[in-house]
Amino acid sequence: MTASPNAHDATRQPGLPRRDVVRRLLTDRGPLLVVAGLGASAYDLAAAGDSPLDFPLWGAMGGAAMVGLGLALTQPSRPVLVLTGDGEMLMGLGSLATIGVEKPANLRIVVLDNERFGETGNQKTHTASGVDLAAAARACGIADARTITTLAEVDHLRTAIHGPTGPLLAVIKIGADPEPKALPPRDGPFLAQRVRTALLGQTQALEA
Repeated sequence: MTASPNAHDATRQPGLPRRDVVRRLLTDRGPLLVVAGLGASAYDLAAAGDSPLDFPLWGAMGGAAMVGLGLALTQPSRPVLVLTGDGEMLMGLGSLATIGVEKPANLRIVVLDNERFGETGNQKTHTASGVDLAAAARACGIADARTITTLAEVDHLRTAIHGPTGPLLAVIKIGADPEPKALPPRDGPFLAQRVRTALLGQTQALEA
């Protein structure tokens, strides 16, 4: 018998609280540079506290992983974390192939997977029908790709984010209920210059 298209929904466990997940990952973050994708991922980052090393994207849906890759390649001594959603990762799926080829040791990607397109009405994404982003990442050459469903695993992931080897991709299954918006700064040039200054220092940032 062929499984019903909604069979995956019937077996899905309640997801983890997204704001708690992000706060845990960013505890004692040190030099961690964080790129946040469009929408809820950026709000989660802002809710955890603002930092000059935060770069929330206000546009270019699907581009978070590639922005993170560029920063990881140009800042090889600094850990880079990309916070993105399942909808955005599905939109930029080809980026996993490029990351798998480049294999930047300092890049970590966390996909906050609520199985929904949160910015356009909470419609189901393909992960609600069983599409496995961690398996796709492994097929693209990202050997450390995992799916996380418990807070204990989140705490272990936090240690791995600061570890010496990568790339790493973690799909964290979170709840589908939206959280109140916590807006980061909305001025793109300000955000870009702030990150430049944090990474390069005031003089070099102005010359860049």
